[in-house]
Amino acid sequence: MSSALKQLQLPFDVSPQPEKAGRDRQVQLAGEILNYKLVRARRRTIALFVDGNGVEARAPRHAAIANIETFMREKERWIRSRLAAPRRRPIVWEAGTTLPWLGQSVTLALRPGENNVRLSCGLLEVGVADGAALRERVLAWIREQALALFRERVASLSRALDVTVSGVGLSNANTRWGSCSASGRIRLNWRLMLLPAHLIDYVVAHELAHRRELNHSVRFWDVVATLHPSYRAARRELSALAKTLPEF
Repeated sequence: MSSALKQLQLPFDVSPQPEKAGRDRQVQLAGEILNYKLVRARRRTIALFVDGNGVEARAPRHAAIANIETFMREKERWIRSRLAAPRRRPIVWEAGTTLPWLGQSVTLALRPGENNVRLSCGLLEVGVADGAALRERVLAWIREQALALFRERVASLSRALDVTVSGVGLSNANTRWGSCSASGRIRLNWRLMLLPAHLIDYVVAHELAHRRELNHSVRFWDVVATLHPSYRAARRELSALAKTLPEF
């Protein structure tokens, strides 16, 4: 599934993987026929996914086709909006390519004969001879920077909330910005480094609030607000900017 995947679920949820390849089907919507792929999976509910390849419906094994397609008709406006949304573009890994970085942008520069990566005056200088290893070198550097920054922000905000964590790690999920386990381990998506720093703090605050409330109740959001009072605006901004990020 493309990293541009959009799903009708909460942004901090991850969908289970389907068990089998889908079957191509058609459904009659308002005045036109929509092609979609139906995947039977081990799940309790129907979920819709829209990406550059089209529409996919994932449904429980025994869900009736009529019920699946009724659900799709109810969500037609959402499906249409996702199909019409701009698609995220893959990165061209070469000198001169720009990448988003903590709310700004950096330009890739190749430095043959060197063996390091450094950020200076808007240039991300990478010690590679050509573009063949550029992607791997840049991603490794981003993850290294991400882990250092995330550990610092989690340490700072956990002290402010007076909670403890058992560790901080990186996530590579396509549809999840962060998670907090029952044991207190925080995992944060390295792609947050492509966004403004205050949105990193919002996601950290969200996950740390789960150390007080393992839910998304009113009490939970009250805890989030103690760390990030403008969390509502941050949540909207995160949702909007996530759609603009390039594909890695």
